[in-house]
Amino acid sequence: MTIETLRAQVIEVLGEPVGDDDNLLDAGLDSIRLMTLVERWRADGHEVSFLDLAEDPTIAGWATLLADADAR
Repeated sequence: MTIETLRAQVIEVLGEPVGDDDNLLDAGLDSIRLMTLVERWRADGHEVSFLDLAEDPTIAGWATLLADADAR
């Protein structure tokens, strides 16, 4: 997944633009929306968990996490 795709999906569930280094939890991303993203990405074949994403809730952090998970 490209960072542009990831950013677009986050903005879609959040409903407002955010920067790549913004804390998404502080920007209003709640657990239900986070699980929506986890389920979507798992369905697309990415091995991520809620806890993985909650540890570094930024678009930049998630881009790295997804790239690392895909490389395994």
